[in-house]
Amino acid sequence: MEECISVFDMLKISIGPSSSHTLGPWRAAERFLEELRANNIFEIIDYIKVDLYGSLSLTGKGHATDLALMLGLSGQDPEYIPIENIDKIITEIKEKKHIHFGNEIIVPFFPEEDIIFNKNFLPFHANGMTFTASLLDTTEYISTFYSIGGGFVVKEERVNAKKKIQIKCAFPFPIQNANELLNYTIQENKPISEIVFENEKSMRPEAEIHHELIRIWNTMLECMYIGCHSKGILPGGLNVHRRAFDMHQHLIGMANYDSPQTWLEQIRLTEVKFRQILKWVSCFALAVNEVNASLGRVVTAPTNGSAGVIPAVLMYYLVIENHDAGEKEIKQFLMVASEIGSIFKKGSTISAAMGGCQAEIGVSSAMAAASLCELMGGTPAQVLMAAEIAMEHHLGLTCDPVGGLVQIPCIERNTMGAIKAINAAELALETDPKNAKVPLDKVINTMWETAKDMNNKYKETSEGGLAIAVNMADC
Repeated sequence: MEECISVFDMLKISIGPSSSHTLGPWRAAERFLEELRANNIFEIIDYIKVDLYGSLSLTGKGHATDLALMLGLSGQDPEYIPIENIDKIITEIKEKKHIHFGNEIIVPFFPEEDIIFNKNFLPFHANGMTFTASLLDTTEYISTFYSIGGGFVVKEERVNAKKKIQIKCAFPFPIQNANELLNYTIQENKPISEIVFENEKSMRPEAEIHHELIRIWNTMLECMYIGCHSKGILPGGLNVHRRAFDMHQHLIGMANYDSPQTWLEQIRLTEVKFRQILKWVSCFALAVNEVNASLGRVVTAPTNGSAGVIPAVLMYYLVIENHDAGEKEIKQFLMVASEIGSIFKKGSTISAAMGGCQAEIGVSSAMAAASLCELMGGTPAQVLMAAEIAMEHHLGLTCDPVGGLVQIPCIERNTMGAIKAINAAELALETDPKNAKVPLDKVINTMWETAKDMNNKYKETSEGGLAIAVNMADC
């Protein structure tokens, strides 16, 4: 059974701080609204409650899961909602004790009572949530969803149904693993980005693909720009100081610019010694994840917690490696990244609640390494090797967010993932793939086996590691 995953499934514009704990529940709430309308019971809703389970419950407060649910049930779209409207909507719900359900009807809603945090886990997945609608006719409508990472949401019965039915993928080049992808590149004599582009064209017009890829990049660029020009303390109680602002000030100097694009051009004129390169890449990654931590707009790539790696590495290429690069290279980079991410999703997981941080920073680093390698002239085999190297050196990485917030150690980890991606790409470019000992598919399988062996306290529960070594009071 082949699963068709689009570039725009892997790279999604959303709101921070978490794809699995913010975007996923938000999308689940939207789907719940759709179910109610489809069953012709939307108009007779009397009362709503949501039960959260497992990791969603254990770190939901720090990941703004409750806020995401309220916004989703209010009929807001995470891709387009004005950031400045978020606080207004949440404050109104809390103060008036009702929700503008589906942006259509007023329904009583008491967040502290109607969003229930259950520490037990549902069997199907660590991120479970059950919506219950009490109707005016005294019956109930109940629906359970699972947020499986990267903003993807599924229902158990639909997954089980798919197992019984052979699903035929409409892609001309259906890809389940790295070896299949490599064989297509050999067969068609095309780089990975062109194979991905052919698949994408089977779903939408070329003009739409171009427009959406550039929109994704512009969102990434704006996010870095905002992060580099925002100072202060991040919300949540850890008193984390924004570092991208100060780092950026030291690097950019007295440059003049008035937009994200002119800012990019000015960075191209700065000094590029090794230490400055490290600082710029780290600054870009910090900027994105500081915006993410403050409920800002980011691109899920493949998750929100790891959203800084891909833009940081792509920005590195544009401002350090190739000053002549433009939209062509940007689109190429994003297409390769999405395909590598989709292979990890199919063969393992992109959910920290299932696999620890190797599933987020590890995967994003592999995606970025592969993309950079292709832009730097790597063969498809070297591109896959770059992804393998990046993941190999993230295997076993745990997810232990302090205070359940996507801040410590999450923000810094994006800088590490970005730097490792660049290093992995360079190593792959200097290596003959015939001499590689570990294929990408093997490391993906190893990642999944490692995920299954990992103790649950290291899977986005804040019950182990740094999460218990560092107390909120210490901050």
